Amino acid sequence: MNKRAYIFALIAACIALLLPATSLSAEEKSKENEYEIPSHVLTISKENTYPNSSEDQEVVEPSDLVKEMMEDMENTIENPELIKMLNETTLKPSPLAIGYRGMVYLGRWPINYQSSETNMNWEYQTINKNEMNNLGGDTSQEMNYIQQEQKEIKGALTNKIADPEQVKTMMLLQAKEKTNLPLSYNTTIGKNTKKDNAYKVPANKQGTLQAYAPAVNEKGQVTFGEVYIELKGSNKGITIKNVTKQGIGAWIPVQDHISFSFQLK
Repeated sequence: MNKRAYIFALIAACIALLLPATSLSAEEKSKENEYEIPSHVLTISKENTYPNSSEDQEVVEPSDLVKEMMEDMENTIENPELIKMLNETTLKPSPLAIGYRGMVYLGRWPINYQSSETNMNWEYQTINKNEMNNLGGDTSQEMNYIQQEQKEIKGALTNKIADPEQVKTMMLLQAKEKTNLPLSYNTTIGKNTKKDNAYKVPANKQGTLQAYAPAVNEKGQVTFGEVYIELKGSNKGITIKNVTKQGIGAWIPVQDHISFSFQLK
């Protein structure tokens, strides 16, 4: 191979190595943009006549003892309820307990949740319609959003699963982390909630302003297992047996946000 051919081959190899990284970066950027709030979605946290309580999930950190017991575990424990219970466990094996062995069964638990998809639906549920008839008018008129009736938007799991509340908590935590949105399984839009955003209805036109509650569609897999505390002399650890996995999905509304769609005819 001559010198010129060698240089061309080297350049081609470098380009081939760089292309996957560039493609991945663009894909990640596109996914981040998917979670950005679009211009037609507005917050009503200050205007909402119904005071929603924020669903701030308690982040439970494992204690030093639990961290020690979870070392080298194949299935990482992420369930806050299980971690909380393990934190409250007191274990002080005697250093002289040579040859002692024991297994303490703590029950079957959802161990962790692995997210596979997190998609936005900015028009998850219709919550309101405002109309203005200017068919016989001579000048342009303005209309605003006014909530006609109180609406409660509920999220839910899409299929049956054991320990649904614990599963919902793990899914909510991961969806919040991925989207950075104020998510909650329950949110309410109060009657007479108003927004200053104005929409012009020209003469001889009829305007319709539709309002929607947005939500996240979360999908993934839950790992279940039988949890044991294993004691071997002065050593202690956590063992997970009979591990199973189940696919799960959920709809999780975005709290205090409304998506608007304005049409003229």
